[in-house]
Amino acid sequence: MNKLSPMIAACLAATWFGWGSTYLAIKFSLASLPPFLGMGTRFIAAGLLLLAWTWHRHRSLPTRIQWRNGLIVGTLMLGGNVGGVAYAEQWVASGLAVSFIAITPAALAIASLPFGIRPARLEIAGIVLGIVGVLLLASGKGFSGSPAGLIALIVAVLTWSGGSVLSQHVLPLARGAAGFSTQLLGGGLALTVASLVARETLHWPPQPLAAAAWLYLVVFGSLIAFTAYMVLLSRTSTTLASSYTFVNPVIGLLLGISLGSEAVSGVEWAAVAIIVAGVTVVVLARGRS
Repeated sequence: MNKLSPMIAACLAATWFGWGSTYLAIKFSLASLPPFLGMGTRFIAAGLLLLAWTWHRHRSLPTRIQWRNGLIVGTLMLGGNVGGVAYAEQWVASGLAVSFIAITPAALAIASLPFGIRPARLEIAGIVLGIVGVLLLASGKGFSGSPAGLIALIVAVLTWSGGSVLSQHVLPLARGAAGFSTQLLGGGLALTVASLVARETLHWPPQPLAAAAWLYLVVFGSLIAFTAYMVLLSRTSTTLASSYTFVNPVIGLLLGISLGSEAVSGVEWAAVAIIVAGVTVVVLARGRS
């Protein structure tokens, strides 16, 4: 199997640029769509499309227990994570948000401890390095004036990590696209309820850029990038499939600066470099083990 085949290269590009660009797309969508409502409707639309595609291909639909598990995991991983990111980006630059979220693999390693999964020494070194980078990033001017954004991103990391661990050890999901559709619908329903509770207001008609960003999130951020990720998991190593975790911060920062007119200080660049280094060590060490 050739990891550099055109299909594998296309799948890597989809996860690197598809997920790396979603943070700026979220920023653009906020011009007309409030964070919880915008992300909730995005996930519901993507989830229904994916479920319909699964049914069309005559694949077995999720069982009742798998639906329950998917709704719970989706509420945590997508509702808590992406909802937290969208909420934070009301004040925090998209490039800094994606850089903060990059610490997730380290958080996953810590969240796996109660299940008897101990990180190797090299992983521990990467975790420590990533935490140092996040603390440095949080102390910068991009976060100093937005404590609510910082808290939202912390919640985003914790809920994604918790949901991931639960799906691996406690709440098994349906295979492939069927399982992901239940997660999308769970996250979408949870965020829609959160939008009603928060009494969010929709600005209608939406600005063309906000509407285009929402559509981009549905198609590229949820459907294409996830499909590409599943192909990578099935045909390449876990390390290569997870490479988006240390590529996305760089892409997110560059897009935020070039297209979003965001400013990043020298200290924040240094923090991002430390985070990327730490995450790279964690992913590579886990791949070796």
